[in-house]
Amino acid sequence: MVTKVVDLRSDTVTKPSEAMRAAMAAAEVDDDVLGADPTAQRFEAEMARIMGKEAALFVPSGTMGNLVSVLAHCDTRGSEVILGDNSHIHIYENGGIATLGGVHPRTVPNNPDGTMDVDKIVAAIRHRDGAMYYPTTRLICLENTHGNTGGKCLSVEYTDKVGEVAQSHGLKLHIDGARIFNASVALGVPVHRLVRAADSVSVCLSKGLGAPVGSVIVGSKDFIYKAKILRKTLGGGMRQVGILCAAAYVAVRDTVGKLADDHTKAKVLADGLKKIKQFTVDLTSVETNMVFFDIADPHITPDKLCQVLEQRNVLAMPASSKRLNSVRSTA
Repeated sequence: MVTKVVDLRSDTVTKPSEAMRAAMAAAEVDDDVLGADPTAQRFEAEMARIMGKEAALFVPSGTMGNLVSVLAHCDTRGSEVILGDNSHIHIYENGGIATLGGVHPRTVPNNPDGTMDVDKIVAAIRHRDGAMYYPTTRLICLENTHGNTGGKCLSVEYTDKVGEVAQSHGLKLHIDGARIFNASVALGVPVHRLVRAADSVSVCLSKGLGAPVGSVIVGSKDFIYKAKILRKTLGGGMRQVGILCAAAYVAVRDTVGKLADDHTKAKVLADGLKKIKQFTVDLTSVETNMVFFDIADPHITPDKLCQVLEQRNVLAMPASSKRLNSVRSTA
């Protein structure tokens, strides 16, 4: 008898569906580094269409997608990017924009809803007359949904406003849209409209969408041309990548319609946790597929709780010394 395991560690722990495996086995492939893989070409064209951009590029990971995007926009040494102090790019991506790209991060505090105050973004933009002393601001980065604040959605109105700020100051706007489809579903806004103000967007295919590998970045044809060169420089050019793009195509086709169910179940989980006196959870904070809850009992630690849950075939992951996060995915 197979024991059922409930895995709430992350929406990255999905398994490819039978439809994905079948698509991978049947994929028509060629050498994508030479630009000849037909399945990759079709998938990239479809993602560009869905996202409302001119072109798209498959990359091995979300970290590479964000890194390639930042480097494509900040192609001059001494460039600076404005981003949230609690953003994934700043905290969880090994400082790659600085280490590999020489791009200086200038952080603005993230609010509890994942936004940055627009006036603080404006204040962080360097004045041209300070070029003798300061880096040159070239890019603003947003994250939607915002992971470290519990999967909060950035509204289309907010994103448009930041886009206006970027455009008026001659800057580019990149959206780390690892879970942008979750935001689109939760807000009831078509994904292409949600990212219209952005010059580039990275989309993770292997989180809630459930593909086994990869992300895609979208933008103008000129941006994707630069991104493709950078992908190769970083070791991300792959040959018969259509095998992976075939699974990603099925993931986008079949899973986006299931995300609302993930969100509903996350709210049910949060409601249940709130009834346990040892835990505290803000029900209003659960907007998508993430539930963060704090442990109110000083005798319980996240590590110990995870051990007890694992004994009962429930997998969870500590978020801090007093907090756990649970992430739901039906993929």
